[in-house]
Amino acid sequence: MGEVGPDGAVGEQRVSGDGGRKLSVTFDPGTFRVADARRLAVRYLAASRGEPWPERVVQATQLVVSELVTNAVKYGSGPVRLSLAVADGVMSVTVRDGETTLPTPRPADPGRVGQHGLEIVAALSQDLDVRREPTGKRITARIALR
Repeated sequence: MGEVGPDGAVGEQRVSGDGGRKLSVTFDPGTFRVADARRLAVRYLAASRGEPWPERVVQATQLVVSELVTNAVKYGSGPVRLSLAVADGVMSVTVRDGETTLPTPRPADPGRVGQHGLEIVAALSQDLDVRREPTGKRITARIALR
């Protein structure tokens, strides 16, 4: 596994063979704040290339991370794993948790209060993939970097 940080996250950082950088952290929802996940994503983006990313990319990444981690903490179970990767002009944000129930897409409803997270993620992403896994579920949003 990796090193335990002061925020309760256990993380590992790898550089893949294709030159892309990957970061994964696993945390206990009871000790890790969503704001910590957003800050982690910003630090990851800053370290993943020599020049700053466009503000649009940073803001979209923060919001997608915030929405997916919030949903995992609120509706999931067990430890939550956040993985970030930049490759081929795409930022992949993947969140896994131990709950096997997949989120149900809802039609847009401006009168509904709350539960718009996946709508927001889908709007900011070029692709959204939701899958059941043997130990829970995995949601991956891919954000165009160009």
